[in-house]
Amino acid sequence: MAGRIAHLVLLAGAAALASGSQGDREPVYRDCVRGCEQRNCSGVALKHFRSHQPIYMSLTGWTCRDDCKYECMWFTVGLYLQEGHKVPQFHGKVSLNAWFWSTVFHTRDTDLTEKMDYFCASTVILHSIYLCCVRTVGLQRPAVVSAFRALLLLMLTAHVSYLSLVHFDYGYNLAANVMIGLVNVVWWLAWCWSQRALPHVHKCAAVVLLLQGLSLLELLDFPPLFWVLDAHAIWHISTIPVHILFFSFLKDDSLYLLEESEAKFKLD
Repeated sequence: MAGRIAHLVLLAGAAALASGSQGDREPVYRDCVRGCEQRNCSGVALKHFRSHQPIYMSLTGWTCRDDCKYECMWFTVGLYLQEGHKVPQFHGKVSLNAWFWSTVFHTRDTDLTEKMDYFCASTVILHSIYLCCVRTVGLQRPAVVSAFRALLLLMLTAHVSYLSLVHFDYGYNLAANVMIGLVNVVWWLAWCWSQRALPHVHKCAAVVLLLQGLSLLELLDFPPLFWVLDAHAIWHISTIPVHILFFSFLKDDSLYLLEESEAKFKLD
């Protein structure tokens, strides 16, 4: 476990040192974008672009500059392939997923949609920790859960405020989510071990371990399969059946708690 933590922290540090994706920094790509904008994004050429732009693209706010970046991305990819090099990553992501803000973000990559995607991801992790606290502590000590909920809200507010108002630091965001995620994993697994006599607890343990293993896809970077499915997209697709398993655990655990409550009521 310690070695794995160290590995993730090093990856977070590497992300902090990176100033952008490799493809974005390529002189060929930058020159291509600059030339494309000069030719197509002003005057008569811009009017022609707008008049021929499909309605679905204009509704998402797709601009002439975005079109240049897209076309130049594929131009640069073609050069890489001709020279026998690995395809570089552009704009930090090429992805598909089913979550709302992630869907919005990957439909239209703007500063707002990117932030909402990252902030909602952090919220999901913190909410999982909150659920774990409710299940392990809250049934006996609701006051502790209330205080812990206030702490998590404070942490989320501070995290969002720093990234929004001070500096949107990808390395810090990755490191923060990794550390919070590790707390989430350890806490859930510790509870699963302490309650291993229950017949449905293995589902919870399986979900935690599967999500932890699948999350390694988020740290990988390879050219998208069929130019559509990259590591990030495959991660989201892979988590769909895992959430079905988690729902099954929640149902079984709720029924167990209900039966336990009814039994205590009869004894009283």
